[in-house]
Amino acid sequence: MFFQHIYDKSLAQASYFIGCQKAGVAAVIDPKRDVDTYLEIAKQNNMKITHVLETHIHADFLAGSRELAALTGAEIYLSAEGGAGWKYEFPHVDIKGEDVLKVGNLKLEVIHTPGHTPESISFLLTDTPASDEPVMLFTGDFVFVGDVGRPDLLEKAAGIKGTQEIGAKQMYQSINKFDALPDFLQVWPGHGAGSACGKALGAVPSTTVGYEKIRNWAFQHKNDEEGFVKYLLEDQPEPPKYFAMMKNLNKVDRPLLTEVPTLKKLDAVELSSALAKGIKLVDARDKTEFSKGFIPGSINIQGNDSFATWAGWFLSYDEAFIILADESKLDDLTRKLMRIGLDNIYGYIPSTEIWEEKNGAIETVNQITIEDFKTLQKDEDAQVVDLRGVTEYNAGHIKGADNVFVGTLPSNLDKVSKDKKVVVHCQSGDRAAIGYSLLAKNGFKNISNYSPGMAEWVKENNPTEN
Repeated sequence: MFFQHIYDKSLAQASYFIGCQKAGVAAVIDPKRDVDTYLEIAKQNNMKITHVLETHIHADFLAGSRELAALTGAEIYLSAEGGAGWKYEFPHVDIKGEDVLKVGNLKLEVIHTPGHTPESISFLLTDTPASDEPVMLFTGDFVFVGDVGRPDLLEKAAGIKGTQEIGAKQMYQSINKFDALPDFLQVWPGHGAGSACGKALGAVPSTTVGYEKIRNWAFQHKNDEEGFVKYLLEDQPEPPKYFAMMKNLNKVDRPLLTEVPTLKKLDAVELSSALAKGIKLVDARDKTEFSKGFIPGSINIQGNDSFATWAGWFLSYDEAFIILADESKLDDLTRKLMRIGLDNIYGYIPSTEIWEEKNGAIETVNQITIEDFKTLQKDEDAQVVDLRGVTEYNAGHIKGADNVFVGTLPSNLDKVSKDKKVVVHCQSGDRAAIGYSLLAKNGFKNISNYSPGMAEWVKENNPTEN
């Protein structure tokens, strides 16, 4: 048996390449959209990809199943569980719980594991030449390391009312199926730490059934359905805005993108014309560089592992946008965007110089120290805005700070005063950089950024309240 774990740090998303070396055939589970990764693995190992599998209709990334099938001729195997509302609308092979797939000498048994979503399935792998016992379980968003999949996304992100309680109770039943599996079984989940598909995901890539029975909070409630449901639903992080679009695009027939696109470099005239038309400019530089000088109206979304997630909050799927980034980073940034279906990139510029040559004016961020912040905190003519999530804010915040989660800031601008001195902060500066740029873009003039945020505030033993 051949096995490779492929991990996308930007979305904390795992996919899997498993193959039968004797037969020279392979399956890919939950592929990301830039599928050249899997084609290269197949080429290096003299294998043909014949099966493409998904554990459920994903909300956090755009699956590359159809791209991979188009390039390889593989069949796509998708869940037929969950009822009429959970049917995929493009050609595929339906599979249900207790079905068995063969990939050469490898056997994949389908287990219906609803909870995160109604149609969710897991794959139990047996390497038949080696043993009659299964060796691996691919759980998707069912069981993670230290956590289980959240059932509230359908309601909070996709707007399907009344589903989170049902999903939580289904998850309770599913973990009892998991509890009956042998302790030695390896568990390979669909996500790791940093994913918004749970609230306490572990950082290691895999686990075992036995370990999760001992350490995963969910199995401490296996005889207490009410307590399980309550804990599972409380304090879940805000689901990114783009999740609703992913649920739709992963279900319907859509245009394919079988290679990473090459971006057009814009000249000064093209840039000025685009910005005059209202096309958004995403400045993907580090927040420190952005602070020293930025093009008016640009949004600072740093090109780090959180780039795609924040882009999904602030960019629309029906509008073009421009990226400001060094040419050496374009391939990485484009891949991160295509993984959530943000393909409508108008072009790029490598720096602010092209703007300065024609227009001259750039702006700088008003960064302040903790001493400056304490002075403004006491000023009745100032408003402190904490841009962290609600759960973070409730766990401890600076006295007098108003909470406006940065992801929802564009729709909550009325909660920020244009008549006061506005100070923004978050935990350690990244979200504050985004928030500052959004406020500046929307006409706020008297803004300050306390970039060190709660990390410095707490480190220096300053008081908080909750």
